[in-house]
Amino acid sequence: MEILFAVVLLHFLPTVIALARGHHNGFAIFLTNLLLGWTVIGWIIALIWSVTAKQGSVRA
Repeated sequence: MEILFAVVLLHFLPTVIALARGHHNGFAIFLTNLLLGWTVIGWIIALIWSVTAKQGSVRA
C-alpha cells in the first residue's frame, strides 16, 4: 500500500508542486499531468511548467 502511495505521489509531483506554489495554471497542469503524465514527455512538460515563474501582479 505504501508503494502504491509513493508511485501515485511521484506521478502527480508536478501537480503537487504547482498547487504548493500557488501556480495560476494549477488546474491545467493537473490535467496535463493526468492525461499525458503516463508518457515521460508529458510528465516532464508538466514538471517544467509547474516550476516556472508564477504570474505576478500587474502594477500600473
